[in-house]
Amino acid sequence: MAPWALLSPGVLVRTGHTVLTWGITLVLFLHDTELRQWEEQGELLLPLIFLLLVLGSLLLYLAVSLMDPGYVNVQPQPQEELKEEQTAMVPPAIPLRRCRYCLVLQPLRARHCRECRRCVRRYDHHCPWMENCVGERNHPLFVVYLALQLVVLLWGLYLAWSGLQFFQPWGLWLRSSGLLFATFLLLSLFSLVASLLLASHLYLVASNTTTWEFISSHRIAYLRQRPGNPFDRGLTRNLAHFFCGWPSGSWETLWAEEEGEGSSPAV
Repeated sequence: MAPWALLSPGVLVRTGHTVLTWGITLVLFLHDTELRQWEEQGELLLPLIFLLLVLGSLLLYLAVSLMDPGYVNVQPQPQEELKEEQTAMVPPAIPLRRCRYCLVLQPLRARHCRECRRCVRRYDHHCPWMENCVGERNHPLFVVYLALQLVVLLWGLYLAWSGLQFFQPWGLWLRSSGLLFATFLLLSLFSLVASLLLASHLYLVASNTTTWEFISSHRIAYLRQRPGNPFDRGLTRNLAHFFCGWPSGSWETLWAEEEGEGSSPAV
């Protein structure tokens, strides 16, 4: 590996996230919080659970940020060629197109990411905090990560608050609790961001849409042709498909079925 590869944005962002995570955890252990009190009293179960949750959230972060989000292969594999043949059997009203950057035939709901320089299946967004796209393959894991991260942040927020002592002279308080108070403010900000992200993604998953489709539906050919969401199968089926891959089937086929139902004459 070339030395300058260690200074790539992805490496720097992931290293920063890891250092910040363990730094905040260390602050919570070093100050007079309930976490430290449990440790001093020999009650190690809750501190151990907290550490395992922190470690789990960090491993999920690295998994989501390093895995393939669902890139469209430049050279189609035999299975993908078969899928393209099946797609060709779908009514030609579906506006499939070639990407003008990497020249691959984009499946429905795919989009080119300029940061990753690849087309991503069921593209949701490019996350700068992970330096990776959120797409068809890692979107479910991304939602799980957000949920676990929010649990860790809220627990850490409570622990930071438990260690703050406000009934002290200003100078003494600043020396003893200034770093812990800064950690509390940081955790408050992160908790708010994680809460909003989790709520928004749960809403998108429940309606079977993506961030890109939700924000730019007026610019997307396969959405602006109709008033509703052609991929919405109902809450239960949307959740089952997102987290378990059931029911299976291509988006092109579902789009064509919805198109046929929408255009069929009333009896």
